[in-house]
Amino acid sequence: MSETKRPPLSRDALIETALRLLDEVGLEGVTVRRLAGELGVQSPALYWHIRTKQELLDGIADAIILAAGMGPPGDGEAWKDWLARRARAYRRSLLAHRDGARIVATATRLGTETLKLLEQELSALVAHGLTPLSALRAITACTQYVNGFVLQEQAARPPADDLLPLLEQAPTLLKAIGEGGAAHGEETFEHGLRALINGLDT
Repeated sequence: MSETKRPPLSRDALIETALRLLDEVGLEGVTVRRLAGELGVQSPALYWHIRTKQELLDGIADAIILAAGMGPPGDGEAWKDWLARRARAYRRSLLAHRDGARIVATATRLGTETLKLLEQELSALVAHGLTPLSALRAITACTQYVNGFVLQEQAARPPADDLLPLLEQAPTLLKAIGEGGAAHGEETFEHGLRALINGLDT
């Protein structure tokens, strides 16, 4: 009886399996040993493709970033509108994976394709009248805003009932929350994003 053939081991296969594992068990559960088990190999076999756990996490982060659809503004698209669109797509990509923001926030290096697309984005902003420095700062500010926002969205929080006694001591805060001032959600995200982008200089 022949054994079931497994697909060839590759870096892409490692990253794809690691992303699935991340969604199932979270960041703490993603280990080289567990990944090897998922792939049906011994841990040393992975080191032909990924040398360290950090390199694995960087690869996962890179896949999440690329899935957001990086690239320069479209024809006739205002750069601030593009920056807002980019931020929304990036947030969706982070939220698509358990602990996605933590993975990306702790990455140590960008992949070649990500760096190439970032260069295209920066060049496009310079063509819109920004300096290279202001272009980089604009993208960085929005990226860090999204990272921080999603980190909070994906963090474990106590039930609302547990917070009520504390909020009763802060009537203005309680009123603001009652009027829709939630710490998370689409409206809060959009408000912060627009305030950030509108404050950027050319």
